[in-house]
Amino acid sequence: MIEELDMFATIVEHKSMNKAAVVLNLSQPALSRKLAKLEDELGAQLFRRIGKRLELTRIGQLTYEYTLELRHSHRRFLETVSEYASAGRTSITIGASLTTLQTTLPDFIKALNASHPEFDIKAITGKTHEIVTQVRENKADIAIVASRIEDAQLHCVPLFEDHLMLVLPTSIAITGKDQLGIDDLNGLPMILFSRGTWYRMLTDEVFAKHNLQPDVRMEIDSFEAILRLLHTCRAATLLPHSYLRKQLLEDNELSVVSIQELEQTKRTTCLIHADPAGLHPAVRLWIEELSAIN
Repeated sequence: MIEELDMFATIVEHKSMNKAAVVLNLSQPALSRKLAKLEDELGAQLFRRIGKRLELTRIGQLTYEYTLELRHSHRRFLETVSEYASAGRTSITIGASLTTLQTTLPDFIKALNASHPEFDIKAITGKTHEIVTQVRENKADIAIVASRIEDAQLHCVPLFEDHLMLVLPTSIAITGKDQLGIDDLNGLPMILFSRGTWYRMLTDEVFAKHNLQPDVRMEIDSFEAILRLLHTCRAATLLPHSYLRKQLLEDNELSVVSIQELEQTKRTTCLIHADPAGLHPAVRLWIEELSAIN
């Protein structure tokens, strides 16, 4: 049908079957047959004849507008393919906040490598505000951060929602409780992520909101180190749900406790980037695919 639509647009633009037939190198009867076939497929008349003049019907006008969009998309597709083919492999720098570095980035890069093996991926890390600055200054093509970013210079694509969960060594049991509530965190020995990070700000918001004062034993900027120290310090921690894999919990002999108030601590992990025009065409196309999915 694409060929017939392009033929139809040529008729519209030349306002004459005769002129369109010459441009398309077709006889007028052949062009008329093709037009009739298109109208039959659409189930609607595209032109009305007023004397010697052709006038678009309402369906004809809609079809012409759609054909123009189709032409534009096709040209853009061919330009993207041409740019990509001439460029060969594509270098892409991904920024990641400290939280997403340990929770989201590994799986994200694995999936990106699987779908786009032609990408040469470089990663840089830092605190969320540092990574946002890197993207704004075009030092990173894209970035993954564990929050929505409101910035007029940046585009933000939501990936998924996350929330905190209480993690305890299996050797520790809080007795006398069938189910834990948020108040049970008060005075509980805990190892927390370092201050100044998004993850720590989120936990501090929870503590302030519910007037809690946990017994903070350590502050560390590594989830892996926190997990290893929980048994030694006989302490608990709060971790993002996205980080807690079944095998990870089993290997470290940990259990997870769901607390209703913690499940309400939702944050959206997002992909951010600057002006799409400044991105490599292959990266831009991939981001558009990602946006359509989410």
